[in-house]
Amino acid sequence: MRQTLVLNASFEPLAAVSPHRAVVLVLQNKAVVEQARPGLRWRAAAVEVPVPQVIRLRRYVRVPFRQRAPWSRRGVLVRDGHRCAYCGRRATTVDHVVPRSHGGGDTWLNTVAACAEDNHRKADRTPEQAGMRLLTRPFEPTPSDALLLALGPYDRKRPPAWLSVPA
Repeated sequence: MRQTLVLNASFEPLAAVSPHRAVVLVLQNKAVVEQARPGLRWRAAAVEVPVPQVIRLRRYVRVPFRQRAPWSRRGVLVRDGHRCAYCGRRATTVDHVVPRSHGGGDTWLNTVAACAEDNHRKADRTPEQAGMRLLTRPFEPTPSDALLLALGPYDRKRPPAWLSVPA
């Protein structure tokens, strides 16, 4: 379960890690807690630490520039909010808009989240051939969007409060 966002020393998002790993980084003095989960604390014999939601590394880590978010089935489900692109119900599978047998690949723009029933009904056809309509168009998230989406739902027009820069 990855629920803690790790920011570089320059406040750019790097990764999403488990709360346990985040606490370890804080206790090793490699990171500071930028925002904690309200009311939750981890207690040990001599230490009490807030459960972090966002941590920032103390030292800058140089990472290679990533222009594109890597494609994954989990990423497609998270991007689409676990909602079927054909009917809007809960999605459990990933459907290829252009089937792989017709030359479609595993890309952000060719895959959508789908419920098992619609995925089976569409089968080895395009949505037009199956007489089905996409409710939402697939899009390619930026690497930063992919990280934020992995942490949970958020409104792209109004980012979380911890993301705003204090004046």
